[in-house]
Amino acid sequence: MSKKYSCHKISEGKAQAEAVVSKDRVMFYLMRPEDGVVIEASHNLEGKSIAKKVMVFPGGKGSSVVQADGMYQLNLHGNMPAAMIIQYPETVLVSSAIIMEIPMVDQVDPAFYETVQDGDTVVVNADEGYVEIL
Repeated sequence: MSKKYSCHKISEGKAQAEAVVSKDRVMFYLMRPEDGVVIEASHNLEGKSIAKKVMVFPGGKGSSVVQADGMYQLNLHGNMPAAMIIQYPETVLVSSAIIMEIPMVDQVDPAFYETVQDGDTVVVNADEGYVEIL
């Protein structure tokens, strides 16, 4: 049984993919561009790939330069997330998602965060303002 949750569009688009859920803030510079694997020691996603997945995370960390470069390198290798669901958007992440045409949403119904788990299939429809767990 699927469940839809309302959200706010940051970057337009629609994607459906497996979810990867982070409780920790993310630094895109600490991901291997070749496969999207998180290499940051002690991060709750360490060893997991974010490539072509719906990334659910609180927000970014680190300087704007390393965030933008990390996202750019992932994009060059075709290993950006399929979509991003962010709790606390920041200018660099927002502008990078828009430029790289990655659907991004925020202001998701809090019940979503209590329900979504790694491996769930999630639809992000930024254009129509909802996320859905299938």
